[in-house]
Amino acid sequence: MDRDHASAGRAPAAHTVPDVDERRRLPRTDVLLADPRLVAAAERLGRGLVKDVVTGVQARARAGEVPVGEVADHAVAALPATACALRPVINATGVLLHTNLGRAALSAAAREAVLAASGTTDVELDLATGARSRRGRSALDALLRAVPAAGAAHVVNNGAAALVLAATALAHGREIIVSRGEMVEIGDGFRLPDLLVSSGARLREVGTTNRTTPADYAAAVGPDTGFVLKVHPSNFRVTGFTREASVAELAALGVPVVVDIGSGLLAPDPVLPGEPDAASRLRAGASLVTASGDKLLGGPQCGLVLGDTELVRRLARHPLARALRVDKLTLAALEASVRGPDTPTRTALHADPARLRQRAERLAAELRADGIDGRAVGTDAVVGGGGAPGVTLPSAAVSLPARYAAPLRGADPAVLARVEEGRCLLDLRAVPEDADAALAVAVRRAAVARQAPDVPGRGA
Repeated sequence: MDRDHASAGRAPAAHTVPDVDERRRLPRTDVLLADPRLVAAAERLGRGLVKDVVTGVQARARAGEVPVGEVADHAVAALPATACALRPVINATGVLLHTNLGRAALSAAAREAVLAASGTTDVELDLATGARSRRGRSALDALLRAVPAAGAAHVVNNGAAALVLAATALAHGREIIVSRGEMVEIGDGFRLPDLLVSSGARLREVGTTNRTTPADYAAAVGPDTGFVLKVHPSNFRVTGFTREASVAELAALGVPVVVDIGSGLLAPDPVLPGEPDAASRLRAGASLVTASGDKLLGGPQCGLVLGDTELVRRLARHPLARALRVDKLTLAALEASVRGPDTPTRTALHADPARLRQRAERLAAELRADGIDGRAVGTDAVVGGGGAPGVTLPSAAVSLPARYAAPLRGADPAVLARVEEGRCLLDLRAVPEDADAALAVAVRRAAVARQAPDVPGRGA
């Protein structure tokens, strides 16, 4: 049989097309960036940021994690809300001033003031005359109205800077007398002695860790004394056999007395009877009071100097003051925090425990209706941020299984809770009431991500 007859009985071979890897159809970057949605995003966020998002999604598509035909959609979904990488976080830790969350949340009035000041402003200009004026004059005036005992005020970029400026301007090459019991570490490994010595001053330590008397200070005062420093140990307590000199006793020594109160309380607060405030310390005889603005004052990060007019002037005119100067946004937020309505910090500090319990019970009931193991529990909150050590504030929380903590941190907005005894606690003391709905949504999304309902009563 010849070849033609042999092949005549077979069906013709089908024409086969080689498989094409779907990833070869991945759109080019320039094509994706021409998508109208991404063009609009580039105008709002910047082309570089949008391009980074696009190339990131392309990489996921090459890895088979994203369908090639959906790259543009995924890129749009992955775009951030702003050109800043910082993410909003709901503080459900029960720590009112959480350092890792930026301490005090600004009030609506302060946020509006920052927005107004974000353009060109009269921060250092008298519009009536067209001449240069005192920088941040309205913010400084607000501080002086809040603390009438102060003759003058100055603002720098944080609390430590306020103290370093005082040490540099008043005691460079001279001695600062300070109790051994007040030689504190202020956080992140930074220690007060190191900060003060960096100013060119010498430290003269007196007394002991637990007891320092007025006589100890008096014996150290001499021609080289720049000032006596009294530091509030704001992040720890010493109890038992103790003695410290009062501001009034130190003021009687005849040398300047600088008091670092730390947390920035401007006037006494009945909720925190043991926390020092600027007004009381100045009335007791302090020459200067230094403090932070982003703690109990409830404002932006800054350092405050309040007190004697001539001493404040010396600090404000020192060359270092220029390096520590705050910007117009800080001044705007500070003024609005001092002048405006209650800050979120003050609201949280004075929250009604009964109302907190009602909120927790309502949220827990809503979550249980969705099959989520939520329970309202009583708990204790703390001030945090180096303020009011040992003081607890009665609060209420929604208790969830501990496994919710991680997905809640990945929510939008992120939710930071605390885990105790196998449960994830959403403490409401520092959560604004108008954030309850967002908190509930975040919990529901975390539950959906787990793809299974909880069974109430089984714990973690």
